[in-house]
Amino acid sequence: MAAKQVQRWVLLRGLGREARHWGDFPGRLTAALGEARVLTPDLPGNGQHWQAASATRIEAQTTALRAALGTELQAGPVNVIAISLGGMVALDWASRFPTEVDRLVLISTSLAGLAPFWQRLRWQRYPALLQLMFQPAAAREASILALTSNRPERAAQVLGDWQRWQAEAPVSSLNLLRQLWAAARFRPPAHWPSCPGLLLASAQDGLVDPHCSQALAVATGWPLALHAQAGHDLPLDAADWLVEQIVLWINEAAQDGA
Repeated sequence: MAAKQVQRWVLLRGLGREARHWGDFPGRLTAALGEARVLTPDLPGNGQHWQAASATRIEAQTTALRAALGTELQAGPVNVIAISLGGMVALDWASRFPTEVDRLVLISTSLAGLAPFWQRLRWQRYPALLQLMFQPAAAREASILALTSNRPERAAQVLGDWQRWQAEAPVSSLNLLRQLWAAARFRPPAHWPSCPGLLLASAQDGLVDPHCSQALAVATGWPLALHAQAGHDLPLDAADWLVEQIVLWINEAAQDGA
């Protein structure tokens, strides 16, 4: 009997975030899926690559990611879970290199051309986002949590870790601006990915209007699930719900293919 192939999942974070910001979500995902290999690469300018310059185009970030995953990709296609800006990279990847991505899960993602700029970043948050560029690292992390989490108790639990990570691998203001510029310019692909996709967002996202995910669902035909209370950072605010939705989606696809 042939050995069961272990699923491989690539997790991509968003603007100014790194692998450690996934928290305990990778462990929860692995426990729910059984045998799975979870990879959490950092994009240039973040985490392990904090000293590199962030690309000003999503396509260039995709190139860097694929190069970092070269050995893994030689073993065959992977599944991808990505949040926010990471979702744009994942979408570009799956659309231009369809043989490398089996499944695609996009969390709290928005695209220019599908949603107006004041929905992609709520206009009420513009002053706070601008302030991030000039804040000390410790204050910046507290501000980011205030923008992306709707659970103050969770934010309080992780703030110290987030501040420590920023001190260890500081994301520069210039790299934040470069990442924002890349996200602002990214447009829907010429051809939507052919792989199965799932969209997840929060109805109470205070940073990105959930209408952005709804517009993406209309354009792609992919299913969309909305959490009722969580903030933009669903892996932080609602990790169990995220895992539940992903596993449900996988099981439904398996039943349909049976």
